[in-house]
Amino acid sequence: MSAIESTPAVHAGDRRVGHAEIRERALKAAAGLRALGVREGDTVALVLRNDVAFFEAALGASLAGAYPVPLNWHSTAEEAGYILRDSGARAVIAHADLLPGMEAGIPAGVPVLVVDTPDEIAAAYAAAVAPHAVPARAWDGFVDEHGPLADPSPVNRSAVIYTSGTTGKPKGVRRQPPAPGATPPTLSGLTPFGLDRPGPIIVLMNGPMYHAAPNIYGLSALHVGADIVLQPRFDAEEMLQLIERHGITHMHIVPTMFVRLLKLPEAVKAKYDLSSLQFVVHGAAPCPPAVKRAMIDWWGPVIFEYYGSSETGLAAFHGAEEAVAKPGTVGRPLPGVDIVIVGDDGAELPAGEVGEVYIRPANLPDFTYIGADEKRREVGRGAHVTVGDVGYLDADGYLFLCDRKRDMVISGGVNIYPAEIEAVLLDVSGVKDCAVFGIPDEEFGEALCAYVEPVDGATLDPVDIRAALAGRLSRYKVPRLVEIVPALPREDSGKIFKRRLREPYWEGRGRAI
Repeated sequence: MSAIESTPAVHAGDRRVGHAEIRERALKAAAGLRALGVREGDTVALVLRNDVAFFEAALGASLAGAYPVPLNWHSTAEEAGYILRDSGARAVIAHADLLPGMEAGIPAGVPVLVVDTPDEIAAAYAAAVAPHAVPARAWDGFVDEHGPLADPSPVNRSAVIYTSGTTGKPKGVRRQPPAPGATPPTLSGLTPFGLDRPGPIIVLMNGPMYHAAPNIYGLSALHVGADIVLQPRFDAEEMLQLIERHGITHMHIVPTMFVRLLKLPEAVKAKYDLSSLQFVVHGAAPCPPAVKRAMIDWWGPVIFEYYGSSETGLAAFHGAEEAVAKPGTVGRPLPGVDIVIVGDDGAELPAGEVGEVYIRPANLPDFTYIGADEKRREVGRGAHVTVGDVGYLDADGYLFLCDRKRDMVISGGVNIYPAEIEAVLLDVSGVKDCAVFGIPDEEFGEALCAYVEPVDGATLDPVDIRAALAGRLSRYKVPRLVEIVPALPREDSGKIFKRRLREPYWEGRGRAI
């Protein structure tokens, strides 16, 4: 086991950067951002993989008074450009290998700061640095040429995370700044993340911090002074190696990782000492009860689960014993959180009845969607908010999810919105109509499936359709299965009867359709 020094640090490849140095560089970055014209309430876009620079940039933006806006670095230039314009980003900070792929989407006049891609990330992703056309300044030089900001913002702004809905257009969740003296939103997850426990905390981070939960988890770990080990890219056996080598105590992972870990040969699983683990928390995607039980049997009662969203924050939570006693639950409401189940008629439903899940967050400032206040009103019910999940509370107050009312697909912990893909599909030559939905996938939980109805006389090929989509969408948004059918089933209103298409794939799997 490696000796983690007493002074907390972020460990990335061969680098060890102390928290104090990260904050010093963040203050310098904040001064630089102010010099670029970034002001209170502005936004700064981060196109960065998990790296020391992510912490510097996110913290620097907040110290300058801005909201960090982490972008999914799988995004195409078109997708990234929409978010940059919608958020009004005043600066872009990007890894060198990611910049060429999305530079065409950067609005004219927005300053770009480029971060050298570290060796361990370049190796993990076989990332080659290609030339970029947009003018850019080197991040390290930019930071070093400024002194620490003398008057950092007193307001701790959480990241703006972009999510989507039935329109398929991403919406930026911007939370109001906390009141003076209130707990910053970034720290709302300390207890369900296990980061408020005594003793040395050594965190392994491998979930991309452009996602809401890993973002909060990583920044909270930095705040509490935990040692943070960055795994450049998830690999199941390498994760076990890192746990043993560094004496990892805490992790945030997703069920897809459980599946891959469980597929390792028994000899490999038994090879590593995992006794240092104390608190492994997961969320972001449904976890099959059998997978959860198998992980508990292997790692012991160190597995915890939360349920929440960018809009609601963390809402429910439970531990290993509860998971065994209540297979399939996502937990009970956290202290201060209220969860109600609402029927189609707007009335609250009793225990055991299925309806839409509404959550009243605890001690979180309210939020809105950037430029879409009407969308915010649509998801509200008084102080309660819904993200479209459907489920029920049992007699003991445990929440169980059955479906997602708004058709969102969660594949490998990544939210995918069929409406966005359908809009692109309808633009493909020869496509009359289409329906995209999630089907079971052993590894990722769900995979994308598209049913396509051709225009009269047109001949369509699934391979060609996937190729057409690949040119306009991120790879993870391209349906794995494409079915060409003469006509799509429709309801009396003419709307596609998507449930009828989806139902056969989920039959017998214990999930409501």
